[in-house]
Formats: sequence, structure tokens, C-alpha cells
Amino acid sequence: MMQETDRDIHISDNNEDMVEAFRKLLLLHGHLPSKHGDHNTLRRFLKMRDFDLEKSKDAFLNYIKWRVDSKVDFISQTFKFEEYGEVKKHYPHGFHKVDKTGRPIYIERLGMADLTAFLKATTIDRYVKYHIKEQEKTLRFRYPACSIAADKHVSSTTTILDVSGMGMSNFSKPARSLFMEIQKIDSNYYPETLHRLFVVNASSGFRMLWLALKTFLDARTLAKVQVLGPNYLGELLEAIDPSNLPTFLGGNCTCSDHGGCLFSDEGPWNDPDIKKKIQEPSTIGDADSESMDKVSENAPANQKESTGKIMITLEKYAALKTAVKDSQKVKLIEMLEISLHETKKVLNGLAEIIEPNQPIDKCKPV
Repeated sequence: MMQETDRDIHISDNNEDMVEAFRKLLLLHGHLPSKHGDHNTLRRFLKMRDFDLEKSKDAFLNYIKWRVDSKVDFISQTFKFEEYGEVKKHYPHGFHKVDKTGRPIYIERLGMADLTAFLKATTIDRYVKYHIKEQEKTLRFRYPACSIAADKHVSSTTTILDVSGMGMSNFSKPARSLFMEIQKIDSNYYPETLHRLFVVNASSGFRMLWLALKTFLDARTLAKVQVLGPNYLGELLEAIDPSNLPTFLGGNCTCSDHGGCLFSDEGPWNDPDIKKKIQEPSTIGDADSESMDKVSENAPANQKESTGKIMITLEKYAALKTAVKDSQKVKLIEMLEISLHETKKVLNGLAEIIEPNQPIDKCKPV
């Protein structure tokens, strides 16, 4: 039986084939975890690196390492952000309904943010943990719920940033630290979850600030950003129905029963019927998330069976791991083998002309 290597993985222009090729590559190298290796996650990391398999693999492994080092599963399940209400008063933000394509809408009123009061209510470290927990909730609940409601796959968000009154003076050192940390997490570990970003009420002062902010964003993200002045409503209404847009942005919604739109978290993810259809995420402890090859004795039978199947598959591929090289390394090995063969031919020729009683040092195999 011929051994399969990275070069044997067929790659076509079809994204589904690319995802399968990526899955095989991770499996061949023993890097496909039982969690977080689903089809949608793999596809996001492929898109992040323009479907370059090796670069996507490096980004994905960096993501898995970050999840372990930062105890993301533990944060998602146990972190309590008790200062939630107070923080929202000084930094208005939140998810609110969906756009015309069924994607969740996320809104921030940055122009109303009071960073001094915000930092009295919480710390940057605690807010980052809260942000991670919200990102995990979006992946596990908001996107699946939106997919059910829209009857199609949804895996990205439409974001609106209201920057009324913002300028260079707002970009203080704490603000930079928070912005850069959130940006690093979102771009490296939750890639391709932004569908479109509307920046509204941008003044001349903000446009100066934007020149500084955009240097921290990659080209793929910048292509999704639209910076608009006070006459933004027409653009928003092309993407969002007025009934799903808060009144402070020119829509009709107030969410008065919830204390305001940004406190409501209104959307398909809170629909009781849809919530029943979404499978609850399995409980996993830090020890389990930090070890992909150990199964707890107390784990559910189906979890152990699933992990067992993965381990069996990995064992089948273990013999192939030494053969899996990138194309440059394989070519180098082939060149060395040819060179060694030619060297042996020369040594054999020398052996025939050298006197029989003169010893020859044999070339030891490399």
C-alpha cells in the first residue's frame, strides 16, 4: 500500500475540498483535537490564511495553544461578570436582533464611553475575560440560533460602532491597551466572524483617529469597514430592517421592556423553541481541555467512544507521520538520495582499480 503524504492530498478550488484537505493534514500530523476541530472552525482558519494549508495549520495550532494557556473553556463555563450592568452604563454595547441576511447585530456606542468610570467598575483583564465568554457564546449559541431562524448557515456578525464625539483625545493609553488586546484576540482566535462593520457619526476628529486605528487592522478586516458621517441611515437601512434598528441609530426599536436595546440581548438565540433545538455544549474541565489524549474515567460513554475513535484513527496514521514532509523537505531528501547513490557508484569504481591488498574504508550509512 502506498503511503499518503501532504503532497498526495488533493486540493481543488472547492472550499469543501479544502476543508477536508485541511482536516487530513491536521490528522496526519496528530493535531486534530476532538473539540474545536469542527468543519466551520477549520473553514474560518483557512479563509484567514487565504486557504494556504501550512499557514492555516500554524494559525490553528496557535489558536488551540491559546485556548489551553488562557483556560478558555473554564472562562466560558465559570467566569461571572458581576459588574456587567455597571460596565454597560459606562461602555454601552451589546447584541441586538439580526440584519436582513439573518446575521446577529452587535452595537457599541463608543462616543458615550466613559473610560475613567469604566476602569473603576472593572479591570481590563476582567473585561477581556468577559469578551472571550461573549465570543464563545456567539459561536455556540448566537450563530446556531440565527442559522435555524434564517434556515441557512450563519457564522459572522454585522457590527455598528457609533463614534459620535470621538477624536484623538479618546485614544488614551488604557484605551489603546484595551483596543489592542481585543483586536489581537478577535483577529487571531476568532477570525472571519466579522461580516461587515459600519462606523457611523464619524467626525473629522475621528477620521484622524481612524488613521491611527487602521494600522492595527489587517487588510481583510479593513475591506469590511465602512466609515460614515452623520448621514449614515440610508446605508444602515439597506442592511437592517428599521424594526431591528434602535431608535438612537434611526430605527424603530426601543426594547423598553429590557431597559434599552443594548441591555436586551434580543435575538433568535433567546427564542424558547430555537433554544430547545440547540444542543447544549458538553461540560469540560481544564484538565480535559489541556490534554487531548486522556479521557476521564467519569466522562460520558459517548464522549469516551468519540475520543477512542479519534485515537484509533491517529494510531492508524502514526506510521505515516515520518513520511509527511513539506514539498521542499521531500525534494531535499530525494536530492540527497541521488547524491548518495552516485557516491556509492564512484566508490565501487575505485574499489575495482585499487590493489586488493590495500584496505578500503567503507562508507558508513548516513
